[in-house]
Amino acid sequence: MKIREDIRPISYIKANAAEILDQVHESHRPVYVTQNGEAKAVLLDTESYEKMKNALGLMKLLTQGERDIVDGNVLSQDDFFLNMDHQFLDQDNRKS
Repeated sequence: MKIREDIRPISYIKANAAEILDQVHESHRPVYVTQNGEAKAVLLDTESYEKMKNALGLMKLLTQGERDIVDGNVLSQDDFFLNMDHQFLDQDNRKS
């Protein structure tokens, strides 16, 4: 990775917006935007952003699952499928 090449001051972004957007789109690497020498923002292409959002969603699910295990909120496989069967039977009975 060449992070140094991906750090740009806001003045450069303003003057070269189309070029920067092409770079981000083609390389799929983020561009770090600085203002007064401090990092202020990150530009991502839409594909990378969607992948990141999906990965974060999966991490949240894993964290919730781990928390449930620690808290003892678990069912055996047999109990889980038995509960599912009861729910489907209840739904079928309501439709009748």
